Amino acid sequence: MLVELSVVEQRLAAVKEVLEGGATVVSVADRFGVGRQTVHVWLRKYADRGLRGLVDQPSTPLSCPHQMAVETEALIVEL
Repeated sequence: MLVELSVVEQRLAAVKEVLEGGATVVSVADRFGVGRQTVHVWLRKYADRGLRGLVDQPSTPLSCPHQMAVETEALIVEL
């Protein structure tokens, strides 16, 4: 039976191959179809945050400093 691994499980497998299996970053990157820089990013994030570091994070900012206040926007729309 073929089992599909989640993205996080695949990243964890790649990280473990480097850290525990002694594989090179280049060989792991080739096997997983990513760049070596990506594997280095996964290793750094795993070292910093553990498994949580391998989860995709939203790329949208939490705030927008140049966005006008809701009240101001409402007044403009009213006009």
